Amino acid sequence: MREESTSRPHGPAGRELRRLAGFTLIEIMAVVVIIGLLSTIVGAVVFSQVDKARVTTAQSQIKGLESALEFYRMDNARYPTTEQGLQALVQRPNIEPIPKNYRPEGYLAKGRVPLDPWGNPYEYRSPGEHNPYSFDLWSWGADGAPGGEGNDADIGNWSDAFEG
Repeated sequence: MREESTSRPHGPAGRELRRLAGFTLIEIMAVVVIIGLLSTIVGAVVFSQVDKARVTTAQSQIKGLESALEFYRMDNARYPTTEQGLQALVQRPNIEPIPKNYRPEGYLAKGRVPLDPWGNPYEYRSPGEHNPYSFDLWSWGADGAPGGEGNDADIGNWSDAFEG
């Protein structure tokens, strides 16, 4: 009786079996490189969308703050002064001019002034430089400094900087 061999077969059948057994190091490296390239491309696209989303969020928050400031003006016949600032929307000002018809709950939900999407406070000036009959409301953008381009550009409630 003949003993069965436990080793791999030799010849063409053996080569076919080894080829089906797994991937070579070169094949695995090629797949890793391709995955790396794809993730780089996808990452760049995702991060650019995050930047656009932050700008859109800032524009939306500015519109919401504008609405709250309009309600404040309807109740009190004027906007908060620059000194009173946006804090006047959540806490009754204690410096002149003191509002006569201030809402007890304030003018913003959650009782706080939101920060811009980059974690900085919004800037407020009344009367405004760009809007002399009302107010200027803006974010300095990603860099937190005046001016800038692209993601660092200022976002304000005046027509040349605010498309919303």
